[in-house]
Amino acid sequence: MMNKIIVIGSSGAGKTYFSQRLSELLEVDLIHIDRVYWKPGWTEPAKDEWRETLSGILRRDSWIIDGNYTATLEMRLAACDTAIFLDIRRTLCTWRVIRRTFRYWRRRRPDMAEGCAEWLDLKFLLFVWNYPNRTRPRIMSMLHSAKPSTRVVHLRSPRDVRQFIAHLERDEGRLPSFPLAVAAK
Repeated sequence: MMNKIIVIGSSGAGKTYFSQRLSELLEVDLIHIDRVYWKPGWTEPAKDEWRETLSGILRRDSWIIDGNYTATLEMRLAACDTAIFLDIRRTLCTWRVIRRTFRYWRRRRPDMAEGCAEWLDLKFLLFVWNYPNRTRPRIMSMLHSAKPSTRVVHLRSPRDVRQFIAHLERDEGRLPSFPLAVAAK
């Protein structure tokens, strides 16, 4: 059974769609970390305030949390029973970010906090492009260091994601066991 799930991956990896689908299938509340973290005008909370907010969420009986924020990944990883890493190729992630920007230009995305309109700049595009080399190694290290009881699911392509969801649909929310999906720790 999956009750406390984190979904992580690069911007544009498909975390929002995947998490929404997972929430529907498992009937577990979905928390978009961007919606909780940001304040209007893309204002960041104080670190202590953010950790307290996140701690309150993590104390709940069940949740799906989608989002990156490697600064608090250890907290989320320690609290979850399942970590799902959408490790999607950078070209697709970059394309999805650009497409999403045009779709929501100067408007708030449904998974974003109030007062945070969609935008795009070179710095953010470079973050997405460089994610495999800069952020991914740290994520992989943290996933390999997760407590033994944490199931780590490593989905490497849109096909893996579709197969994972199809399995959950068929098997009423039971975690797939096909080798493609579960990363060895």
